[in-house]
Amino acid sequence: MLLYPSVDKLLDKIDSRYSLIMLASKRAHEIDAGAKLLLPKSDYKSDKSVGKALEEIEAGVLKIDPTEQDFD
Repeated sequence: MLLYPSVDKLLDKIDSRYSLIMLASKRAHEIDAGAKLLLPKSDYKSDKSVGKALEEIEAGVLKIDPTEQDFD
């Protein structure tokens, strides 16, 4: 099974694997809860919320805000 997008490409956008996982996880939960998608539906290759979150990160529309500290 290949992961799309690749972790190497995603790590160019997010500086650590931990941050990448946390961001994708939180966004996937938002998508599951009914949050609006950040890309047009036709642009997603994945059907699953985690894959969609990773695709949003790769597209550059989902980023970590360095000024926000959420310790939940």
